[in-house]
Amino acid sequence: MKVTSLDQMETIVSKNKFLHWDGWTVVNSFQSNTGWLKPNGAYRNGKWYLETRFEVEADGWDIPNKFVR
Repeated sequence: MKVTSLDQMETIVSKNKFLHWDGWTVVNSFQSNTGWLKPNGAYRNGKWYLETRFEVEADGWDIPNKFVR
């Protein structure tokens, strides 16, 4: 789904516990014990996570429909 409005994306992020902001990038992260093995693994607060980043483009963010409720 293409989200073109910052207000709409802020609402989506605030209603989903797996999403957070990193600057203008929306990040989907969830805890994973095997995160240290993966190229998209990230270590935060003493735990490993897997992350998928959704970069903003000229026409907005392209995110999966499952995040839009």
